[in-house]
Amino acid sequence: MTQLIGSFAEISGQYDLALVDLWGCVHNGRAIYPAAEAALVQFRQRGGFVILMTNAPRPRDAVADRLAEMGLSRDAYDSIVTSGDAAQEAMIMGAVGQKIWHLGPPKDDGFFTELPGWAADHPPIERVGFDDAEGIVCTGPIEELTETPEDYRGRFLSAKARGLKLLCANPDIIVDYGDTRIFCAGALAQLYDEMGGESLYFGKPHPPIYDLARRVASENHVPMTADGTICIGDGIGTDILGGMGEQMDTLFITGGLAASAFGPDVEQPDPDKLTDWLAKQPAQPTWAIGRLR
Repeated sequence: MTQLIGSFAEISGQYDLALVDLWGCVHNGRAIYPAAEAALVQFRQRGGFVILMTNAPRPRDAVADRLAEMGLSRDAYDSIVTSGDAAQEAMIMGAVGQKIWHLGPPKDDGFFTELPGWAADHPPIERVGFDDAEGIVCTGPIEELTETPEDYRGRFLSAKARGLKLLCANPDIIVDYGDTRIFCAGALAQLYDEMGGESLYFGKPHPPIYDLARRVASENHVPMTADGTICIGDGIGTDILGGMGEQMDTLFITGGLAASAFGPDVEQPDPDKLTDWLAKQPAQPTWAIGRLR
């Protein structure tokens, strides 16, 4: 049964490694949560290793730059693993062909331009128009603040008829950008699947991003063991389900995407409401907390 805690410090001594979600956990898309930053700094001061694990459809360097712009202390983490990195690796290997139609906003162009050095040993990826594409790379709606998955139903019907595969660079369904809720690439990929198309996923809760985190941890001589690692995040179907799939303990941040289900105080979720809500979910976290602190 999930145990509600008051601070990460209550349990952090049990773990050597923390895989920490970003959006809804460390920041809200616009600003860093100071208490979350302090909790991660404290964990590292105790000897813990922090890998920020995000479903952002961008390479890790781009995410690091954005976090620096937002003011996150470099003392709060050791490394970053992104869905963009895992998906980019698959794209370079030809998972959806060489001629790609990019479904996503211009801010995600780095997915195609900021390639690892080893990409030079593989056939180049060419960005083309929809009519000439062999596959789709989806990083989100083109106009993410206004569009919904339904805006792409017609295009997806054509893609399905042509047998195009869709590489989903961000399995998240929705995210809160400040006070605005927007759709992510996962919502578009979900619709494509429902229509009979084929989507490929590389971020949480799917194994490729955890395999990538395992490689990063190993490179830093940190064991990513089931009993020594905790997965932290506000996505019950991504952060928590993915962590459980890897047999790891999980810490559910109730004050994120599902905050309205647990009462008016995001810092102090109602225990009864939390129990009732979790009973209907596909994953049961080890721990829960209002906000990471």
